[in-house]
Amino acid sequence: MIHRIVKMEFDPEKVEEFLSNFEKNKKKIRTFGGCYKLQLLQDQDNTNIFFTYSYWVDDPSLERYRNSELFKDVWAKTKVLFNAKPEAWSTNIISSQ
Repeated sequence: MIHRIVKMEFDPEKVEEFLSNFEKNKKKIRTFGGCYKLQLLQDQDNTNIFFTYSYWVDDPSLERYRNSELFKDVWAKTKVLFNAKPEAWSTNIISSQ
């Protein structure tokens, strides 16, 4: 299983626009083939910083999503709201309790 973490920092005036777009698309992302789970996290201190934490069955599933029209549409509407370059990591669990 692949765990994908994406850090996004938004212009504070654009946070509501981001949240609205996320709300509109979260079910589509969660039900995309190979997506096991999607979470949206918000930094406790910097409320314009968010993280998506998604669980994917495997790399090909994540790549299918990243090459999909759904991703292209969501990302096009999201990236114009940033005030810093996003960061992303694909991770594997080494230890879990």
